[in-house]
Amino acid sequence: MSLEFHAGDTEAELDTKSPDAFRTISEVAEDLDIPQHVLRFWETRFNQIKPLKRGGGRRYYRPDDVALLKGIRRLLYGEGYTIKGLQRILKEQGPRHVQAIGRGAPIGSMGGGATAPVPGGPALPNDSVDVTAERQQPYRQPVPEGLDDVSILTAVMKELGECRRILEQALQPAPDAA
Repeated sequence: MSLEFHAGDTEAELDTKSPDAFRTISEVAEDLDIPQHVLRFWETRFNQIKPLKRGGGRRYYRPDDVALLKGIRRLLYGEGYTIKGLQRILKEQGPRHVQAIGRGAPIGSMGGGATAPVPGGPALPNDSVDVTAERQQPYRQPVPEGLDDVSILTAVMKELGECRRILEQALQPAPDAA
């Protein structure tokens, strides 16, 4: 693989690669908005990630590799799956399923696959795979569009007050049943 740079190339021309072109680890990391070391870590946890390695250990990611990484990022960061849960999905449904998610397919749209429940919504039946046990619940609910900071902080304070009430109630000694 030969990379040629010409004196007349502008930065914009260098950034516009063919969709079928291989990507370096720095390009993929920037595209996914994650550090390069996270990509290397994912390679140790998901054996389906197999970038082409050239001299000096340089990694080059194929378009399918990038789609798989986008799917992994979406499931881990966007949907709250654990690494173990995602490993199970990759094992049972295969990397093509996760690649499709990385290309923008809805999470539950793949035939025969696991359908993850919507946080706060009813669990959806699925006889083939139960991934709900391996999902992490999100730390917070998404903030509706158009709210100002004061409204958001007021809602958070109310929620924290309710949490405190529940904790205090749980920590009170149980009444003796004498």
